[in-house]
Amino acid sequence: MQKLLRLVHPTAATLPALAVVAFVFLATSCGPAFLDAHRSAIASRSSGSWLPRVETSAAAAARRVPKGCDIFRGEWVPDDGEDAAGVAPYYTNLSCPLIQEHQNCMKYGRPDRGFLRWRWRPDGCELPRFDAAAFLDVVRNTSLAFVGDSIARNHMQSLMCLLCKVAYPKDISSTSHPEFRTLHYESHNFTLAVFRSPFLVRANQSDHGDRLWHLHLDEPDRAWVAGIAGFDRVILSAANWFNRPSVFHQAGRVLGCHNCQVPGVPELSREHSLRMAFRTVLHSLSSDAVGFNGTVIVRTLSPTSHFEGGEWNKGGDCRRTRPYAANETRMAGLDLDFHTVQVEEFARAKAAAEAAGRAMRLVLMDTTTAMLLRPDGHPSRYGHWPHEKVTLYNDCVHWCLPGPIDVWNEMLLQMLLPDAM
Repeated sequence: MQKLLRLVHPTAATLPALAVVAFVFLATSCGPAFLDAHRSAIASRSSGSWLPRVETSAAAAARRVPKGCDIFRGEWVPDDGEDAAGVAPYYTNLSCPLIQEHQNCMKYGRPDRGFLRWRWRPDGCELPRFDAAAFLDVVRNTSLAFVGDSIARNHMQSLMCLLCKVAYPKDISSTSHPEFRTLHYESHNFTLAVFRSPFLVRANQSDHGDRLWHLHLDEPDRAWVAGIAGFDRVILSAANWFNRPSVFHQAGRVLGCHNCQVPGVPELSREHSLRMAFRTVLHSLSSDAVGFNGTVIVRTLSPTSHFEGGEWNKGGDCRRTRPYAANETRMAGLDLDFHTVQVEEFARAKAAAEAAGRAMRLVLMDTTTAMLLRPDGHPSRYGHWPHEKVTLYNDCVHWCLPGPIDVWNEMLLQMLLPDAM
């Protein structure tokens, strides 16, 4: 079945404001096939959403977790390998030039390597290492989009680095905007894309002094909704930006705000805005209006709680060099509140879709617990040279590449393998 994958140009409402760090997509490659950076057309042949097909050899040979094992609950254990140095990382900043500069911890002098020598072990089973050949076999003739904030890009770049050992993508983006990229793995006819949408719903930032965000909680962001119909799978994620002072709009009127300090506007919680945004977006994806009939993978939030010694803009940092043990910390505060909202809205949307007999499939990718235990995996100050005159806060939100975030793609492969049978 031929599907046209359309990538729209972003509107001003979707462009990111100055965040914890500035992000620029690297227009470099894993190899010589990464060409044609501003190609205007994109067309991909797809086999359809999650249809049964003959399993190819690499996917058939891939190691799988036992049925019933919850890969999202477990602990980090030393990855000792065959010697005391442990198993080498999947890639480095030298073998994968696709790493976002501000997550390129090795390049910018992070002195320790111990944070790379841990693996995630689910309770009751072992999580196999990532198999790039098997992953590309599973996604052959399909398409995958990442929708969310800069952590969605962090996730996608981890995947691209992991796949570099097997195949190189070609940039076929219809826009030169670095936050909206589309890439094609010609050897497997696999299309990969990222759509920048930190709130998932329509959002504008005030031009005047208060710089408040205005969130239209009942309107999905057109910058990604308009281009998502042809995709087989979409990984949806958002949370961190809902911390910002914002005014909430619904049905054409002001509903309330978070920390806006506007007279007469009632204060509502950040959890309310996150809940309504997810409810709107998941309902829209299951409706006929959007035209999406693939699989939505809802990835839960990346922890916001790893700053120590102050808040993100008040000297907070994350200088730990090893994971927490499972009994050393627990999900609490904003992390717990946001996670609860996401899990509840996922369950609500899944039940509604099943009751209505809709084609869209919903899957939960619950990575929060595993990442809560990895305060050692962030760039901190190692996202730029010490002598550079840049205004950057210590980054305890994004993840070093290589680093703990690579486990997300180990998990993703296990989630996809059953559908290759």
